[in-house]
Amino acid sequence: MEFIWNQLAFVRGATLKAVEDLEEGQADIIPQGFNNHIRWNLGHIYLVQEKFGLGFAGEPMRLPEGFESLFGNGTKPADWRTPAPPLSQIVDLLQEQPRRMEEALKHRLAEQVAQPFTTRSGLTLLTIGECVNFTLYHEGMHFASMKAIRRLI
Repeated sequence: MEFIWNQLAFVRGATLKAVEDLEEGQADIIPQGFNNHIRWNLGHIYLVQEKFGLGFAGEPMRLPEGFESLFGNGTKPADWRTPAPPLSQIVDLLQEQPRRMEEALKHRLAEQVAQPFTTRSGLTLLTIGECVNFTLYHEGMHFASMKAIRRLI
């Protein structure tokens, strides 16, 4: 199952490349028709990967204070009551996350998770590998949103 780490690195590399020249102010523009901006999408990608990759495996998650309330499901910048972390901090977290996940989970992908998770569309994730693999799809969806936002700003 070594392929999953290669795919994770590839997807994350594409995500980071898409924002490498983004200015701090651009990260907070919410075009008409969108609920979130690029900063939110990046923080959300990180948060979900921590939960699905490490949390469901019983590994310690590295979640900076406030990440859940800023970037959790159903949140949006219009409701934020605390300042968001700088773009550079989120990028740094995203850069180191795949390596940390691989080190913690590379020999555990076939293990069952303690609490299976069923997505809104009905997919049930039973193993650590299934959870990690799902994050690739999830990141791809948010990557597409960020690319659309970039075209509009």
